[in-house]
Amino acid sequence: MSDRPRLLPLLGTHRHGSRDAMTCLYRCGNACDHPVPNQSDNPYFGDLVQAEVSRRNVVRAGAVGALVLGFGGAAAAGAAPAAAAPAAPATPVLPEVSDFAAPARNTGSGALTFKSIPPNRLDTLVVPNGYDHSVVLRWGDPVVPDAPAFDLHRQTAARQSKQFGYNNDYVGVLPLDRQGRRALLVVNHEYTNEDLMFPGFTTFDAMTVEQVRVAMAAHGMSVVEIERVDGTGEWQVVTKGRRPYNRRVTAHHTRFDVTGPAAGSPWLKTAADQRGKVVIGTLNNCAGGMTPWGTILSGEENFNQYFVGGDAVADDVKPKLARYGISTTARYPSGSRKWERADERFDLAKHPNEANRFGWIVEIDPFDPESRPRKHTALGRFKHEGANVIVAGDGRVVAYMGDDERFDYLYKFVSDKKYRRGDSWAARQHNLSLLESGTLYVARLEQTSAAEIDGSGTLPSDGAFDGRGRWIKLVSGTRSFVPGMTAAEVLVFTRLAADTVGATKMDRPEDVEPSLRTGKVYVALTNNSERGAAGRPPADEANPRNSNRHGQILELVEDGNDNTSDTFTWSLPIVCGDPADPSTYFGGYDKTKVSPISCPDNVAFDAAGNLWISTDGNALGSNDGLFATAVEGPERGHLKQFLTVPIGAETCGPFITGDNRSVFVAVQHPGELTGASVENPASNWPDGDIAKPGVVVAWRLDGGPIGS
Repeated sequence: MSDRPRLLPLLGTHRHGSRDAMTCLYRCGNACDHPVPNQSDNPYFGDLVQAEVSRRNVVRAGAVGALVLGFGGAAAAGAAPAAAAPAAPATPVLPEVSDFAAPARNTGSGALTFKSIPPNRLDTLVVPNGYDHSVVLRWGDPVVPDAPAFDLHRQTAARQSKQFGYNNDYVGVLPLDRQGRRALLVVNHEYTNEDLMFPGFTTFDAMTVEQVRVAMAAHGMSVVEIERVDGTGEWQVVTKGRRPYNRRVTAHHTRFDVTGPAAGSPWLKTAADQRGKVVIGTLNNCAGGMTPWGTILSGEENFNQYFVGGDAVADDVKPKLARYGISTTARYPSGSRKWERADERFDLAKHPNEANRFGWIVEIDPFDPESRPRKHTALGRFKHEGANVIVAGDGRVVAYMGDDERFDYLYKFVSDKKYRRGDSWAARQHNLSLLESGTLYVARLEQTSAAEIDGSGTLPSDGAFDGRGRWIKLVSGTRSFVPGMTAAEVLVFTRLAADTVGATKMDRPEDVEPSLRTGKVYVALTNNSERGAAGRPPADEANPRNSNRHGQILELVEDGNDNTSDTFTWSLPIVCGDPADPSTYFGGYDKTKVSPISCPDNVAFDAAGNLWISTDGNALGSNDGLFATAVEGPERGHLKQFLTVPIGAETCGPFITGDNRSVFVAVQHPGELTGASVENPASNWPDGDIAKPGVVVAWRLDGGPIGS
């Protein structure tokens, strides 16, 4: 008898695919209702000449840089304290790079021993037997010490600027002491849902200017000090003392420095910033990553929906805006938030370059609350899901990134300078500059079984979806490798540059993360309902299903196990969906024993090397959830569901602490279902009244390692 959980009946569908129409409006400004931004005719990768790719043999083992968090029990030999703020409650411990990733002590064998939870539509967070969970923070909770208590009916921008923001996405945890008792929780706030925030909300036009400013203040990031509860895997917010690190970053008042080759370029200059080097705010911050020098990277994603007036810009600018999903035919496109009523810089008719100042990777230093966050132009501009970093064998830093749009691309950045180990002020200042200069690449994939790919998802006769690939150089420092484009143009209009060099069009590449144990890179390809549609690229071996509703996981192995290599091999260890569907694949594992999964979004690794996958927009009729699987050995492909989030919500994060005792997830947009409102909520999570996005931590009741 199969122990695979029984699937629930499919829910009703609509033109937006598996997401509810309300999520489509607020999350991405109804992107599905607009033309696909990538209208380029670069070659279908099955037609590319495979001889272009080097035939170097792949070395599967070797030394790689590894970030190991300094939580109690983690392998953090020689971890170096950062310079703490005066009178800080604890000495911060930065992540440390070692010669090879090693699991934390007492993390078990790596086998996933929890019993999979079944798909469900419950309005609660569900974890396996033997585990518990608690809410760490939710929308409106105080962040800075003088923050007022949350009052739904008296909310102002000033109050929200001191409180936890809305729709939390990326979660990062950085230790503040060597014992793993205190840490900094860093969270992105991607977008707002005014229907679920403001009593009596009707339309964007009817909002007061103050309500618009509240929404601006609810975007951005939060830094909050947390502490472990009684030596368990549970964590809670520190509520007493100075809490000098606590901080809010918002869309309406935080200043960001612009770094890299495009800083100061004409495309970034505005009337308010004639030097093109300082930007106010950050928008639609989705996923992110943690650097070995103890900072957080955050990706600006669907920034296009905040701008109006694209119809009034110069004709030669319109194709550049359109490639980023900004309407150039209507002043107020579908889903427009009307922010220009509170700040005219969001009107491109008056400030045509303002949109170019968003879509970057942002870096924030949580250990220095007075520091100004930075936008790194060297990493390119597109709809960043996030960025994740590994230190290569030669000491250079490599960042992997995905552009979350149908038929867009995978990217890699390799720094010019090398990472410096050590606890000196000079070493840290050097490392803080690593993302300011380097080489930006885009991926071109090739396939081994092109003739056998018919869009059905049938596995090729060689038993794998696989092939080789090449990283195509776009820009290095101030030198462009794209004909007809300067280095600054390549970085500001990276999508157009990637179109020109013939990058491979993927099925919504979201989170891209290297394993710090093996150096292999894992990509969440969420879905693409337009794959194979009339006038759209057909299925290929890396995107093997037409009308792809469920997505897949891509694995890259850089040649020589060198993350700076120009070439790689790739495969699909998981093709998502109902395991009973013949178009799905789980690494060759017995599909009667795996959990159904749909729409992978974010990925993470535990200390034992297992891959954890969160989902967004489950098209199988169940709530979204968090899953885990081994990626090496006989358990590879044995996918098991660890938790589900409440109805209408998306699972974001996740983050597993270095001692493997706690897993954090962000519960984003609970109750975000058409017709829901403050007065008529579709979810009562987490407090039994209105729906509030929040961050949750789960742990084992017996104190053992998560999962294994």
